[in-house]
Amino acid sequence: MNGALGKVTQSIQAGHERGGEESGAGRGRRGYNAAADIRVLCLKNDTIFKQAFSLLRFRTSGETPICSAGGILLTTSRHYRSKPTHGIGRYKHLVKPEEPKKKKGKVEIRAINVGTDYEYGTLNIHLIAYDMALTESYAQYVHNLCNHLSIKVEESYAMPTKTIEVLQLQDQGNKMLLDSVLTTHERVVQISGLNATFAEIFLEIIQSNLPEGVKLSVREHTEEDFKGRFKARPELEELLAKLN
Repeated sequence: MNGALGKVTQSIQAGHERGGEESGAGRGRRGYNAAADIRVLCLKNDTIFKQAFSLLRFRTSGETPICSAGGILLTTSRHYRSKPTHGIGRYKHLVKPEEPKKKKGKVEIRAINVGTDYEYGTLNIHLIAYDMALTESYAQYVHNLCNHLSIKVEESYAMPTKTIEVLQLQDQGNKMLLDSVLTTHERVVQISGLNATFAEIFLEIIQSNLPEGVKLSVREHTEEDFKGRFKARPELEELLAKLN
């Protein structure tokens, strides 16, 4: 035990002697380090004083305090929950309002335009074919041609599809067998105000571009043509007849 204490005292004395030898060389450096430490302590005390002052101010005003961690201010509550946003994040004013969908009303009978001596009245251009795509595309062509030539198009619609059954008679016997079923598709382009002098040129253009397999017919519009747009409902007609 005494030997250990002796070694410690000897090492302390050696350190003091060594420090005394180096005191002259490192005295200026130690003074500079002490001054720097004092400046750092002053800065830390200044920041602590500012934080304490801000905490006291929040407590006296009744607001929630703000904590600082690593130089970043952190709030303990969310202020935007209770305060208005004043339209931040809204985008509805940038999008165009959608127009309300129009309800499909009943098709009413229009007054038939009879025409004059220089203009035709309401005309129906009937296009009939077995191929639906061909009929639809040519009806679209006629519609666009009328718009290009400034011919007023009243409406363009499709007629009910008709089916034709082809029966074959056997060589022996009177029994008829079903051979095939043909479906005819019809499209109508209704125009009005066609000039009498330009009608021949217009019809010639349509007929010259008529595709193979499409039947073309032009006639004046009548009430029977309007009623032919709708499918017949014999059961409903019978019930209406009984009620009347």
